[in-house]
Amino acid sequence: MAKVQRNALGRGLSALLQDAEEIQHRSTTPPETGKLLSAGTQLSLALIEPNPYQPRVTFDEEAIEELSESIKILGIIQPITVRKTENGKFQIISGERRFRAAKKAGLTTIPAYVREADDAGMLEMAIVENIQRENLDAIETALSFQRLIDECSLTQEQMADRVGKKRATVTNYLRLLNLPVEIQKALKIGKLSVGHAKALLSLPSEESQLDLCGKCIENDWSVRKLEEMARKVTDSNDTPSDAEQVSEERPLPDEYYKVLEIVGKYFHNNISLKRSANGSGKITIRFKNDDEIARFLRALNKEN
Repeated sequence: MAKVQRNALGRGLSALLQDAEEIQHRSTTPPETGKLLSAGTQLSLALIEPNPYQPRVTFDEEAIEELSESIKILGIIQPITVRKTENGKFQIISGERRFRAAKKAGLTTIPAYVREADDAGMLEMAIVENIQRENLDAIETALSFQRLIDECSLTQEQMADRVGKKRATVTNYLRLLNLPVEIQKALKIGKLSVGHAKALLSLPSEESQLDLCGKCIENDWSVRKLEEMARKVTDSNDTPSDAEQVSEERPLPDEYYKVLEIVGKYFHNNISLKRSANGSGKITIRFKNDDEIARFLRALNKEN
């Protein structure tokens, strides 16, 4: 099972040192996103507001407390990034953990980069920055990708470019949102790993997913064990030929991910594709009701 190991330095100090390493490698120049209006300005904490588009759902209060203690000793190493609002205040684009920890540490000001950004630009910057720093859990990352699709009108290919990840990675994260809420919660709190979640996605129904998820958690199965049990369930429903059997780890050509993206949007990404080494395979689409089929048919007729 996925277990969190505590760093001997403490997460707060470790986070600061990580920031210092990033500064050494990238210099103190902030990401080239949005027009930079002011660099390294000291802003009053009283003038700063949380990010209304914050992609992080929960904050680890213990980690913020440790970061606060570190700030008392070392100060703020990396400035936060904000935008100015019409009421004369500043909204956080990135760095809300540092902002919260600074308040706990008793600081009255904090170093900040001031950028120009509209609502859509702010949302995109906040999400991309969080994903690039890799401090979101798997479900938060998947929801962030979905928000970029819905609210910023980005395709999966554009998102992959923005966050520096492979298109396949984006597709796999989005598929996590097809899992039942109970499994998503188990993934968020660390009872399951992303590897476990991928194995559960191969099952043919929510009922079988929930059943095997419960057994997995109860018996502390490894990913390999869960994959084995999931394979037994799927084989009992649909046994592919030898030519169709394929390793989960075999990467697909990019055009296959385009098919998954284009067709999947009509079925809430509830689509999977298997391809063998010789190029044969199958596409499986799961739909929830007649409306999804009708919407897909209208799109096909419109295209024709």
